[in-house]
Order: sequence, then C-alpha cells, then structure tokens
Amino acid sequence: MRAEGTTPDYRFSLANERTFLAWIRTALALVGGGLAADQFLTEMSSPARTTIAAVLVAGGALCAVRAVNHWVRCERAMRRGEDLPPSRFPATLAVATVLAALVVLGVVVFGGPVR
Repeated sequence: MRAEGTTPDYRFSLANERTFLAWIRTALALVGGGLAADQFLTEMSSPARTTIAAVLVAGGALCAVRAVNHWVRCERAMRRGEDLPPSRFPATLAVATVLAALVVLGVVVFGGPVR
C-alpha cells in the first residue's frame, strides 16, 4: 500500500485507523452478544438460541472483515487523492441490529419457544 500514490496527511490516516478500530469494537460486541445469547437465553429452545447466537457471531465476523476492507479502500483512496468510497454497511448493520434486538426483546417479553 505504501508504494501506491502519495502519503496522506497523517491525521487522516490516524482517523481512518480509529474508524477501523471502532468497527473492530463493534465486531467484538457482536461476538460477545452471540455468546451471551447462547448462555443466557436459557428459556428458549436450543435450536432457536443457537441460531440467534450463530447469527450474531457471524455478524461479528462479517463486521471485522468489512472493517479491514473499508480501511484499505479508504487508505488507497486517500493515497490516490480520490473521493472516499461510499459504504452502505453502516446502514445494513444498523437495520440488522434493530432486527436482532427486536427478536431478543420478543423472546424476553413473550418467552419465545420453550425447550
């Protein structure tokens, strides 16, 4: 990457890195949420609980991969003097988080499928 284009202002590179780290924190939170769902939603049937946990953990993995991809794309664009690449992933992640929260809320309030 360093051989491509010119070195951008270090403040922009550091801001890009902070954004990357924020996405990694989000990924870790999703993985932790998946583990918590598996451990604490004990009133649910095992397949439903496992599905919720697996979706959250997979979302965390996807978020981590997407963080690296976005960091590289932004760094490359800054080095080339191009516009930063657009991303729909934040909106997608927000919608998925709302849906996951509604599912878990439904399980907590209504009890969900019992074992």
